Amino acid sequence: MNITRVGTQPSAKAPAEYFTGAVRLDRLVGAPEPARIFASNVTFEPGARTAWHTHPLGQTLIVTAGCGWAQREGGPVEEIRPGDVVWFPPGEKHWHGATAATGMTHIAIVEMLDGKSADWLEQVSDEQYRAG
Repeated sequence: MNITRVGTQPSAKAPAEYFTGAVRLDRLVGAPEPARIFASNVTFEPGARTAWHTHPLGQTLIVTAGCGWAQREGGPVEEIRPGDVVWFPPGEKHWHGATAATGMTHIAIVEMLDGKSADWLEQVSDEQYRAG
């Protein structure tokens, strides 16, 4: 058994090449091999969002605070709120983040495949984002 005490892992600023706006990452789970699970608490300030991306084994989001948007390629921008659980299947191109006026926090859960959890693509354009 391993207990990670609150406050023992520092928050990190999300990398600008994968996110637009102010985003904070707080690692929750990073189980050692042979486990593959990885989870983070992700906090988006208003207007902040991910770039387009995919996950080799899919991704689950559990919205815990605020109001956000999520979109899969070719689909409408969907509003997501606390209590919503969002599943993106393996390989589905998508993005997610806060609305323009309200911050949003979610827990992001992925599995690693050969040490990789995501394939990062182009940034979400302002036009694509404003469609929300």
